[in-house]
Amino acid sequence: MKKLTIILLWIFSLISAQVGPAKELHINPPRAWALTNATVHASPGKTIVNGTIVMRDGMITSVGSDVKIPKQATIRDMEGKHIYAGFIESWLDVNTIKKDTSLQAHWNSNMRAYLKAADLFHPKDKELRDLRALGFTTAHITPKGGIFQGRSGLIQLGHSPKVLSNHVAQVVEYAYGNWGSAEYPTSLLGAIAFIRQGFLDADWYGKSQGILDKYPESNEPMQSDRSLAAISDAKQNKQPFVFRTGNELYIDRSSNIADEFDLNLWIKGNGYEYRRIEEMPASFMIVPLNFPAKPEVVDLHNALQYSTEQLKHWDMAPDNASKLADAGFQFALTSSGLKNRSDFRENLYWAVKRGLSEKDALAALTTIPAKELGQSKRLGKVAPGFIANLLITDGKYFDDKSKVNAVWIDGNEYEVATDPLVEIAGIWNLKEGENTWMLILRTDQSRWDNDNNFVIDHEPIMSESNDMRTYMQGNDPDYSGELTIDNTSLKLANFKLNQDRVSFSVTADTILQKGVTRFKGTITAGKVSGQVAYADGSTGLWSALFDEAPEKKEEKSKKEKASDLALVFPEGAYGLDAPVPSPKTILINDATVWTSGPKGILKEYDILIQDRKIKKIARNITLPRGNALVIDGTGKHVTPGLIDAHSHMAGEAINEGFQNVTAEVRMRDVIDPNDVALYRGLAGGLTTINLLHGSANPIGGQNVVMKIRWGSFSDDLIFKEAPQGIKFALGENVKRKRSYGRYPETRMGVEQVIRDAFSSASDYKQSIDIYNKDVRLQRSAVPPRRDLELDALIEIMEGNRLVHSHSYRQDEILMLTRIAEDFGFTISTFQHVLEGYKVAERLAEHGAGASTFSDWWAYKYEVVDAIPYNGTLMTNAGVTVSFNSDSDELARRLNLEAAKAVKYGGLDEAEALKLVTINPAKQLRIDKHVGSLEIGKDADFVIWSGHPLSTYSICEQTWLDGKQYFSLENDKYLRERDEKVRNDLIQKILKAPDKGGREMEVRGRRGNRFHSCDAFESYILEGDK
Repeated sequence: MKKLTIILLWIFSLISAQVGPAKELHINPPRAWALTNATVHASPGKTIVNGTIVMRDGMITSVGSDVKIPKQATIRDMEGKHIYAGFIESWLDVNTIKKDTSLQAHWNSNMRAYLKAADLFHPKDKELRDLRALGFTTAHITPKGGIFQGRSGLIQLGHSPKVLSNHVAQVVEYAYGNWGSAEYPTSLLGAIAFIRQGFLDADWYGKSQGILDKYPESNEPMQSDRSLAAISDAKQNKQPFVFRTGNELYIDRSSNIADEFDLNLWIKGNGYEYRRIEEMPASFMIVPLNFPAKPEVVDLHNALQYSTEQLKHWDMAPDNASKLADAGFQFALTSSGLKNRSDFRENLYWAVKRGLSEKDALAALTTIPAKELGQSKRLGKVAPGFIANLLITDGKYFDDKSKVNAVWIDGNEYEVATDPLVEIAGIWNLKEGENTWMLILRTDQSRWDNDNNFVIDHEPIMSESNDMRTYMQGNDPDYSGELTIDNTSLKLANFKLNQDRVSFSVTADTILQKGVTRFKGTITAGKVSGQVAYADGSTGLWSALFDEAPEKKEEKSKKEKASDLALVFPEGAYGLDAPVPSPKTILINDATVWTSGPKGILKEYDILIQDRKIKKIARNITLPRGNALVIDGTGKHVTPGLIDAHSHMAGEAINEGFQNVTAEVRMRDVIDPNDVALYRGLAGGLTTINLLHGSANPIGGQNVVMKIRWGSFSDDLIFKEAPQGIKFALGENVKRKRSYGRYPETRMGVEQVIRDAFSSASDYKQSIDIYNKDVRLQRSAVPPRRDLELDALIEIMEGNRLVHSHSYRQDEILMLTRIAEDFGFTISTFQHVLEGYKVAERLAEHGAGASTFSDWWAYKYEVVDAIPYNGTLMTNAGVTVSFNSDSDELARRLNLEAAKAVKYGGLDEAEALKLVTINPAKQLRIDKHVGSLEIGKDADFVIWSGHPLSTYSICEQTWLDGKQYFSLENDKYLRERDEKVRNDLIQKILKAPDKGGREMEVRGRRGNRFHSCDAFESYILEGDK
């Protein structure tokens, strides 16, 4: 009865597995299998020798070394084979639709969260075969296109892919167009703002739908948006949101967004994780093995185009996975991002040779992705109750000489590279008629060695393709050989091996009949027998016995050393390889101190610094007990750290120019701590910058004030005590004609855009206030939608956000002061303000500061009335004036910009220095902390070799928060170190084999290219990747 039940269940499973009608004849392959005598890698770290796997109906029923095989099972002897759980490809992109035209579409086509990758997956057979050839049996498929890209899925990689799950995670990418794009966003700034607003909208949409369902009679119907609904559902169900990232900075940005919106964060990695591994979030990562190609450094000039950072990445990229494993991260490996998917195994071998353990590598392909994808009880192990997804190899997978024979998916076998039916290479004794010959058969992998031994070089078959070595698994070897008797040797021709049948011919003129003699035979157990056809048409019999197989020459896989290069922060030129010097107590003796405060210039004074603050300024200060760093200030000048009130350094993007109001974007979201301009600024005494949005919009993005803590990560650069601010812009930049027709195109229109924005913000605030004060509305009415753009404008009107406005002409300056007063706020600073001298009294009356240039004029028609006396004239009128750089290059010489105020207008030297110290600090509302050398303030100071306004003086040391971030001595060390590192790397590259990979885009200069908000390239190139 039990046997009958099993048979009936088996038959039922065959019937139930066929959902649709058979197209031709019914196919009923065996559904019960037993794979015996294999080395079974059941899970990472667990191996069964001489193991047996029993499968029934696509599931594994038993595994072990002593397993009872059911009678219905078809037995396959797998002696010499290794069996693993089928690998999981953790990232496989799926092409998506370009635009949603339904009535439930979002207003922006970058919002596609409703899409399901499983509905879009239409693979070609070759793609499936290529994945199976690497051992992948399951794939995590991901939609690609837009910003919120849709739901990923999980599929089996059989002939007809089966969906295991269609809602694994929501996929998000920092995607954006370029300057001429006809849709928002056109920058990284806008992409991040779009993501943040998207999450807010989804929360609002989900809450509002709940209220509408309960109180339909009290609310106006809402426009249905299936993307916002999908995001809301994913958040409520704690589904993962996986962010595509381009480098370690994008991972940090994703982590910030996840923290802000309480997301279950996954990371699609990039290969740069090792550079800031201590800063990486403890989230599941999907890591590519996308090692860069060998840089082209043979040509001396071409070599200069590669930055040191790029050269180091070429050497260190293969260590990325092992560093993540050593740090305890949970990650999966993927072939995504490779120029050729077939490079995956070679790169995996490379990573293992560089330190990634085979156990960790196997886990990253099986158990870890299975767990994170919610399939830990069905995938990732060879165990009872798991889906019968298996990988069969003729050796250990992580041995680069092994090959994949087959994969099993749902209990069905897919051949990849079959073993030859017979092995015939070697020496045979052949009898033909009265003759006894020596038949030597060799392959393209066999040869005679120096000791006259017949050997096989056990290497994978290789092919040259696209200048890369690629594995050609499953190709038959090429045979050659000869018949030898006495001193006569006849070369074999027309050799063919088909299963167990062999044929060849020889051309002879003596021992055999003159002409071509043909041999044909069948191979059985070390013996060949068959028929021979002579040149005259007669036939005979021949036979051969196997005498000697070629000796296989096994080469042990050589373990390759990991890169011996040390990480520096940031990676590249001048990166720090040691903690920043931070003595508890510092004493500077007998220096000339430029306080930029009430005490003015103090000669032969001492400065005592303790616990990162200025403790005392006096003559003959006595050291407190304990160790202290003493700096001899004799002949030196000490000033406050210089402050740049208008900078674009360290911004990975500057303008979001699609809309005329972009108050929602934030410069803090695009900080690039790797920008070498920061270090160069330190070398010129610069300690604080105001990173501003560009001047593409009447109301632009939010600025961020930063201290140049070189070597720190993005958020650690932010000056936490600085008030929030925003960039406005007037003039030609904002009214220029756009290809997509953006309003405004006149100065009159600029005024109306700004007024309209604040009117909308006032209405928005009123609706929020009414809602928040009425408990009944909060219970039964749809809440006001939170708008990041309008939130920023409300903060301006409430005095909680400072306005810094790009400006030139006097009429526009006056216009903006009137708008500000109409809406109850004050302009903090007018930037550039080159006609400020004409309306200086009005600026002082309004209470606005002026951050201008020293002597820039005539660089465009809009500034035709600019004069070099502008700064001095405004100062004399009572305006708080600063000089700014608006340039990475000029930021290194702000002290000399200040000196020009002495030349143009005769400003006092101490007052001139204030233009780049205390005055910008006042404009940024950070003068309680920095800008002058006064007791209790931050220990931000610069030691100069001489008079700070002299062109002969140089910056010797720059300190922030009592830490030395620049010194000439350390600068010399860094230059020598980097020169040696670079030279050593070039030598290593020249000696290294070309292992393929993606070619590096040459970039000699590391850093952003937007050094000025008036630079033309900052408009035409913004958004390019």
